[in-house]
Amino acid sequence: MKKSIVKDVLFLGQKSEEATPEDRPLALDLQDTLNALLFECVGLAANMIGVKKRAIIIRMGNANLVMFNPVLLDKKKAYQTEEGCLSLVGSRPTTRYEEITVAYRDVNWQAQTLHLSGFPAQICQHEMDHLEGVII
Repeated sequence: MKKSIVKDVLFLGQKSEEATPEDRPLALDLQDTLNALLFECVGLAANMIGVKKRAIIIRMGNANLVMFNPVLLDKKKAYQTEEGCLSLVGSRPTTRYEEITVAYRDVNWQAQTLHLSGFPAQICQHEMDHLEGVII
């Protein structure tokens, strides 16, 4: 079910808790919300829909990828950029990495490792920041 986007910076500024297999239904809420915001949004973190769990979704072309408990394993080629966020007005400067490697649990709770580059890597880094209470 589509959820409302949280704009409370005190809530968003808190670190998220580890997700558990019982949190897997959260994937559907993230999917429904991202799909409803198709033209305004390329990724979401669970805290953006009011759930303080370590779960994100990123748009990968025509498909969406849900990651539970993502961990950044490697990053290469730093660059400066500006990003906006549905939870905030305007955009802010930030440092991102062109290439990253992320370990995570998928919707079936299987361990996965993924190498991302370019825009999908940037989206993933932005959403992972949300899990740490970092708002860009």
